[in-house]
Amino acid sequence: MTVPFATSARSSVGLEWELMLADRDTGDLAPRAPEVLAEVEESSALERYTITGELLTNTIEVTSGVGDTVAAAVDDIDDAIQRVREFAAPRGLEMLCAGSHPFARWYEQQITDKTRYHKLIERTQWWGRNMMIWGIHIHVGVEDVNKVFPLINALSLYLPHLQALSASSPFWAGDRTGYASNRALVFQQLPTAGLPWSFTQWSDFENYLDGMVRTGVMEDASEVRWDIRPAPKWGTIEIRACDGMSTLPELAAVASLVQVLTEHLSRQLDEGRELPTIPPWFVRENKWRAARYGLDARLIVDADGTQRHVADHLRDTMAELEPIAEELHCAREFRGLNTILDQGASYLRQTRVADAADGDLREVVQHLIREFRDGPTLRQHLAQPDVGR
Repeated sequence: MTVPFATSARSSVGLEWELMLADRDTGDLAPRAPEVLAEVEESSALERYTITGELLTNTIEVTSGVGDTVAAAVDDIDDAIQRVREFAAPRGLEMLCAGSHPFARWYEQQITDKTRYHKLIERTQWWGRNMMIWGIHIHVGVEDVNKVFPLINALSLYLPHLQALSASSPFWAGDRTGYASNRALVFQQLPTAGLPWSFTQWSDFENYLDGMVRTGVMEDASEVRWDIRPAPKWGTIEIRACDGMSTLPELAAVASLVQVLTEHLSRQLDEGRELPTIPPWFVRENKWRAARYGLDARLIVDADGTQRHVADHLRDTMAELEPIAEELHCAREFRGLNTILDQGASYLRQTRVADAADGDLREVVQHLIREFRDGPTLRQHLAQPDVGR
């Protein structure tokens, strides 16, 4: 099977953000995306961004146009959110984002009426119906198809860092899971999800797709749901390992890290250097550690088994890559990573709110609504008189 890889500008950026719709007062998920989308569709037809539905009728996905910079893509996302809010707010709906909803249950949710989604549920059954998860997808343009899998293999070393920074799913169906990112372990239950195969060249991927399509596993490349995958239609590498970011500044920060890392590794390829990788069993272990411990994880950072605290390794990596962030005009967003490291990722903020509210997860949802609307507001939220009642 021949799979063409589209032409795209090197290190260009595209963003996708899956958002929950919730009742403003109760925090319950609201299956009202179809009616909001019906209103939004006509008014946003000529915009750079797109606004679409997803697997569940409680979800809206906003997607940027192609940006030369992270800021350009983030501006598209911000514009899309404002457009959705115009039609959601009068209906008593709020948007929020995390890898999971703290107390919702899968059997109360509705599947969007599309053939693709019905096929997914028919095949995957209980696990498919449990895909009550939200994430971000970060695309970075790659100008040469021969770079794609060397870059994917090297970027896999950094997937746990991205997972730890974005971790936002400590609760599942009303339970505290003990994981920073429960979503990471739920999502990999789908048959074509999880970590990528360690292919070395594009023809390996074409052979893989040929076999998967011939045996009825999938219909096309869009059904490859790896944590990091090629997106042939767009000419990009797509990072899918991250939980849904709870705020726009955090989305921008993580997107900048992906863009800068990709450009850094691409330059090494240009110089004829071999990119760093670690054995797949270490990659798998790192994924579990990041899901379990988040920013407290100790990761295996080289083939010799050297272990580093994820925050320390991130700070060293950021110091090394800051000049590239300046060149790519994303230094401001890149510095936002320090805010996550200093103040804690969303999973930490959620558990702190739950502790302050005697375990009331409705307060966690209200906190997420406030964060999405106003930015990180943990201190303000804890100061609210109703928290902990």
